[in-house]
Amino acid sequence: MPFDLLVLSCLCYVILLFLVAFLVERRAVGEALPWLRSPLVYTLSLSIYCTAWTFYGAVGYAARSGLEYLTIYLGPTLVFVGWWWVLRKLVRIGRQQRVTSIADLISSRYGKSNLLGVLVTLLCVVAATPYIALQLQSVTLSFSVFASGSHEGWQMPDRDSTAIWVAGGLALFTILFGTRKLDANEQHTGIVTAIAVEGIVKLVALVAVGSYVVWGVADGPADVIARIDRSAIADWELAPSRWAGLTFLSAAAVVCLPRMFQVLVVENGDERHLATASWAFPLYMFLMSLFVVPIAVVGLELLPEGANPDLFVLTVPLDRGQGGLAMLAFLGGFSSATAMVIVAAVALATMVSNHIVMPLWLSLRPMPAVSGDVRRLVLLSRRISIAGVLALGYGYYRFSGGSSALAAIGLISFVGVAQILPAMLGGIFWRGATRTGTLWGLSLGFAVWVYTLFLPSFGPDAIFSARLLAEGPFGIGWLRPQALFGVEGMDPLIHSLFWSLILNGTVFCGASLVTFPGPLERLQGAAFVNVFETGNRGPQGWAQGKAESEELLVMAQRILGEEPALALFQSEARAQGKEGYLPDPVPGFVERLERRLAGSVGAATAHAMLAQLAGRAAVSVEDLMAVANETAQIMEYSARLEAQQDELTRTARQLREANEKLTQLSVQKDAFLSQISHELRTPMTSIRAFSEILMDGDLPPEMAARHARIIHDEAIRLTRLLDDLLDLSVLENGSVQLDLGLANLQQMIDRALSSAAQTRPERGFTIHRDPAAENIFLFTDGDRLAQVFINLISNARKYCDADYPELRISVRQKGGRVTVDFIDNGSGISKESQELIFEKFARLSDQTRAGGAGLGLAICREVMANLGGTITYLPGQGGAAFRVTLPLRLQRAA
Repeated sequence: MPFDLLVLSCLCYVILLFLVAFLVERRAVGEALPWLRSPLVYTLSLSIYCTAWTFYGAVGYAARSGLEYLTIYLGPTLVFVGWWWVLRKLVRIGRQQRVTSIADLISSRYGKSNLLGVLVTLLCVVAATPYIALQLQSVTLSFSVFASGSHEGWQMPDRDSTAIWVAGGLALFTILFGTRKLDANEQHTGIVTAIAVEGIVKLVALVAVGSYVVWGVADGPADVIARIDRSAIADWELAPSRWAGLTFLSAAAVVCLPRMFQVLVVENGDERHLATASWAFPLYMFLMSLFVVPIAVVGLELLPEGANPDLFVLTVPLDRGQGGLAMLAFLGGFSSATAMVIVAAVALATMVSNHIVMPLWLSLRPMPAVSGDVRRLVLLSRRISIAGVLALGYGYYRFSGGSSALAAIGLISFVGVAQILPAMLGGIFWRGATRTGTLWGLSLGFAVWVYTLFLPSFGPDAIFSARLLAEGPFGIGWLRPQALFGVEGMDPLIHSLFWSLILNGTVFCGASLVTFPGPLERLQGAAFVNVFETGNRGPQGWAQGKAESEELLVMAQRILGEEPALALFQSEARAQGKEGYLPDPVPGFVERLERRLAGSVGAATAHAMLAQLAGRAAVSVEDLMAVANETAQIMEYSARLEAQQDELTRTARQLREANEKLTQLSVQKDAFLSQISHELRTPMTSIRAFSEILMDGDLPPEMAARHARIIHDEAIRLTRLLDDLLDLSVLENGSVQLDLGLANLQQMIDRALSSAAQTRPERGFTIHRDPAAENIFLFTDGDRLAQVFINLISNARKYCDADYPELRISVRQKGGRVTVDFIDNGSGISKESQELIFEKFARLSDQTRAGGAGLGLAICREVMANLGGTITYLPGQGGAAFRVTLPLRLQRAA
């Protein structure tokens, strides 16, 4: 087969995955497609466990070690069939705590310790490096199979160059669809769907090759069984210790691998999907393992001695002249490798960003929560981290020579990530587990794995000298990396697994027993261990802080985005009975905000950012009592008291605010009546005085005309005031008649700007607009809507106190509604005045000065209510900011 055809097929397949991920991401932004959250897609995404190791390496493993390859499938099967309640607990914790990675889980459980997050991140990056190298090696080897003996078409360069191109392409795909946005749930629908497609491709490819081997090369199952009996595989003998160790290792890996945790917990959209996955995923792995031995046996018979058994899935079809089947097998192996690298890179980049980059950034800035674009920094750090992770994998591939068997490389990574298991299981089942125990246990297990397995994997005289491997450091024999404490004769992999986990677990339990967890650790421990009993109620870990609501809003906008942050704060304000205003920073709200931020930047980073604004986290006596008391009666009684106290506190606050508002309105009403009296008396006095002068006669024509104009202007002024009062009364009574018709929003804004230009015309005023966005047709009352725009623009021209006043008019259409924002660059409206600006007795300027009667915004509010929309004040925008929201089409019945 010409090699250029292989490259073209590979590119077409990658483009297909791009299209799948892009289309799914685009559809998921709007109304999510139901099948995207189906148990089938979730189960197929778990096929990320079956990488190039299981697609290519399992056959090579069977050819070298007999049925021992089954352990890599048996471990996950036992977990999903027998321990799915453990998986369910992990998924429930992940959803409630908004966990973004396995490092975030450990960090959040043990007092939101970022030091633990850093340690787990480093461990996962180091452990994943050999596995990523394995995928690059498998792809380059499969390319070399097609390139060897091919003298036509494009010739393949050396393997190292091929690995660079593969790593670069995977980095590009991962960056495009893994870091396009910062999601509060940290879920990537497009990537998950693309992985599900790849899961189907690799299963179909392996089953197709296996079926061809059984019924195309051999004469059916009976013939295959006879061939197995004649092969060296039949002489394989079970080594109980290694079998048990590898089964345990694969069971640990299925929950501890960063990529598996990503799809199993973080990407889980519905906890009930685990019920389907508990039988469907083992069935998937059974099908993947079904033809491993037949392919290995036939490959050993057909291919010459010395042929690489890791590539029998490719070389057997090629040897028999089945180019199309070989192409399908190549795409299956390519899918296995690329899916693993993509998800692992996303998971690791999230961990590096949340636990290394963001904490460093926080430590270098005095008030990071309210300065800088945090979203841009997080996304940039994740993109750089993805490239760095793939570069490390390529470096391991080059440095190790890429000559080890695929299965051996994969098992090295498995032992590394298995060091997280004691901290994970202890954290979700044992409330006595402490941060200190986890820190020492993980550190020791990590160090033993690096010393006994990871560094020796590079070979003698690479990092460790052959003398050190044989005699130990400084000739101390009991410290030999592969014979630790004088234990000899063990398989190097089992030796490393045994000592690393024994020392890890012993130190973890011992240090946890002799140390006492802090208050926040106790709260988080109760929330994790009792996750099914506490429901959605998490621990209350914040005292009444010193943060202002506007500061919290600005920080949330930096991380979550403007619209999601405003929606969160508006929802909380409604719950507190303060609709239209910012919510109070009560402990419960600060905790909910922390969880929402944790979905984007991790639990530890979110906690640190809020601590700088809201004060350090404090634990109340009631919280500690809730942690200390285990019985359901006390928990229920405490919950009832807390609910009653919250209700009384909320009611008292609402009554206090209502009383303060009534008092202010009473003062405003008195001022309003005084102002109205003044506004009515002034034109009436002028009209009476100048009309009496005109009645006397004998005035020069010029003077009589001037007096008549004064009488006319004062009458107009009086009429305008009476019209405003009448207009407000009609709007409030709901008896207004609307003149509905098709109106162009851009023309209404033009009209409003022209009319409002008469307000302080001597001032220079810069207007910022987007005419393309304003070109929207509405079915509404254009005159009434223009009246609202004129009032808002006139107020900006009148009250904006900036030296160089500017007004930004922003128009956005979402669904069937249109939003128009009017934001100036002045000092804005004080927090106290924001609660009164839409009342009909309110004036923000001096009440004794002549001017309007304070009816403008009250009329605007009633107009928008009659037009089916709203007008609200937007805090935290720098200047005075008003948002007008209305439907594209107002129904006549309304």
